[in-house]
Amino acid sequence: MKGKIKIRKNDTVEVIAGSEKGKRGAVVRVLPEKQCVLVQGINMGKKALRKRSQQDQGGIVEIEMPIHISNVMIVGKKSGATRIGYKIDGDKKVRVCRKSGEVL
Repeated sequence: MKGKIKIRKNDTVEVIAGSEKGKRGAVVRVLPEKQCVLVQGINMGKKALRKRSQQDQGGIVEIEMPIHISNVMIVGKKSGATRIGYKIDGDKKVRVCRKSGEVL
């Protein structure tokens, strides 16, 4: 099921399921085709990198791995983890926090 992803880059999210449950971080990248997000410092995995030049350092590095959007919730400034709604503000459509009504 493909739908519009409500989470954007630089949003603060909280993991609500899995081994990283309860941790918060900023969204680094959104992958709409897979319906996943990369969250800074969360769900770290190891990846082997090849040397690309003489000066480049190869080896095993830790990178963020994707988390499905159903396992994260956006965090509002006042209300904490919450769902997202939309509101028409003049001629713009803005995202609002369902708990407190603040604009995200």
